[in-house]
Amino acid sequence: MPGPPSIRNVALIAHVDHGKTTLVDAMLNAAGVFEAHETRVDRVMDSDDQERERGITILAKAAAIEWNGTRINLVDTPGHSDFGGEVERALAMVDGVLLLVDAAEGPMPQTRYVLSKALARGLPAVVVINKVDRSDARLAEVADEIYQLFFDLGAEDHHIEFPIVSSIARFGRAMPGVGIPPEGSDLSAILDAVVETIPAPSGDPGAPLQAMVTNLDASDYMGRLAIGRVAQGTLRAGDQVGLVRADGSVLKRRLTSLLGFSGLGRVEVAERRAGDLFVVAGFPEVEIGDTLAGPDDTRSLPRLEVDEPVLRMTFGVNTSPMAGKSGSLLTSRQIRARLEREVLGNVSIRIADTSSPDMIEVAGRGELQLAVLIESMRREGFELQVSRPEVIVRQIGGVRHEPRERAVVDVPDDYVGTITQAVAARRGLVEDMRPGERGRTIVSSIGPARGLIGFRSELMTSTRGTALVNQQHEGWMPWTGAIAGRSGGAMVSDRAGSATGFALDNLQSRGELFIEPGDTIYEGMIFGESSRPQEMTANPAKAKQLTNIRAAGSDDAISLKPARRLTLETAIEWIEDDELVEVTPDAIRARKRHLSESQRRRADKH
Repeated sequence: MPGPPSIRNVALIAHVDHGKTTLVDAMLNAAGVFEAHETRVDRVMDSDDQERERGITILAKAAAIEWNGTRINLVDTPGHSDFGGEVERALAMVDGVLLLVDAAEGPMPQTRYVLSKALARGLPAVVVINKVDRSDARLAEVADEIYQLFFDLGAEDHHIEFPIVSSIARFGRAMPGVGIPPEGSDLSAILDAVVETIPAPSGDPGAPLQAMVTNLDASDYMGRLAIGRVAQGTLRAGDQVGLVRADGSVLKRRLTSLLGFSGLGRVEVAERRAGDLFVVAGFPEVEIGDTLAGPDDTRSLPRLEVDEPVLRMTFGVNTSPMAGKSGSLLTSRQIRARLEREVLGNVSIRIADTSSPDMIEVAGRGELQLAVLIESMRREGFELQVSRPEVIVRQIGGVRHEPRERAVVDVPDDYVGTITQAVAARRGLVEDMRPGERGRTIVSSIGPARGLIGFRSELMTSTRGTALVNQQHEGWMPWTGAIAGRSGGAMVSDRAGSATGFALDNLQSRGELFIEPGDTIYEGMIFGESSRPQEMTANPAKAKQLTNIRAAGSDDAISLKPARRLTLETAIEWIEDDELVEVTPDAIRARKRHLSESQRRRADKH
């Protein structure tokens, strides 16, 4: 018996800022999800503060709409490869994808990453060319570029026979084919294309139950929630089911609550049939990748596989003299509990013990993923100190190997030389330079992952924020040797106090400052980068000696250059192995691992 024809599960794929989340808003609105009395929020699927601030989707989320008797489950996916774990989980829940492409910019690097994952799973696509009303739109060329992208990714012939819909998502208008949707049109062309192109789920509702857990959530009332998709059979509220865990053990329990998606919310349902998405409570032990099965037939589905972590860093208790001034969550027990909670819901993060009970090793897919985790923790009130990220190495055939990354940079033509120089300095190799549109070039390079730590921030600074960067893991390569780090040594404070304009005025000629007059400092805190490679120790709190003698010109107003304020990303990329970043709810500071100069001397001897 075939699965229910009234369900379509579809994932949304798009590059940053191509209008994916705006399109979801418009589709929900077109299907009547927002009632007349409801307050509309732009970009409803980007519910996380960091998603709104960074303009990226980090978490895979789901919504459901009813369209002409068919329930369409929409799963929003991150476009960035650092969140590959979220991408894998989203694609495990769907039978096809909705590929959204900007009418002027065309397919971009992040489009390529998620689409390659979808094609590897054999998922059919509906292509939407969005923002067709832009003055610089290139409809015919972009359509050709989309076909070329599918060819480049080795798509099968049947995958290339995709429908194309043109849309202006912010106005809720669309039309089949390539063109400008007429006034008065709606989004039915997209919704109809999804129903016609994306296959209904193939599972048999009458077969023994098998359901895959692909995500976790928590409720104050129901505890831990398991989110996933029914592969076959029917999941019913009140039935006894078995939870098949990673080690093969089975927990049998009665379902206390069964929910389904409706619009942006979740509603109590009596059953979820093969192919539908579910939310269940009653299994506090559940983990991502587990299988829900019938109590008498507990065969598990293949577990989710995600890209392995390639970077690791340590998270530890904040030991600076400023500890406890602004955060409320300070202990190693609290930090460990928070990281263990993260691992349960984030399949691409791993944690491990270190030789110190106050330090925990955290491994992830990339520096952006780790920075997002640290930023989330500081916003929750945590204080911690973190080390510089380092790559995870492997022995392959008795030879030391390191992760290899591909970086694809879309940049204005004027900055192509800047990109190639930056890649060369990081032991990378430029493989391809393809002229783009509107005076831009796409530069593709490959090199060791550790050489690309800090690459994104460097490019954003050197190209004045005009570069678009996407990094992707590309297997392993033999260790390439030393890579040059920062050019200047750390400027380290030799005492605690408050920075003075007089001291900073004298010190700014010797390097670039990270602090301003009035900032609190402590011994061992790094307050700037020296113009020379050697570390220097100085007193940024030095006050001017008061005398009755005034010399002509010496008492002119102090003129300080603006300080280079460290962000979380720039700080963890800038520090060396003997340095740490202190992270609190109200400050990001670089510091030496050993705060006093005598401790540093002793450490150097060892």
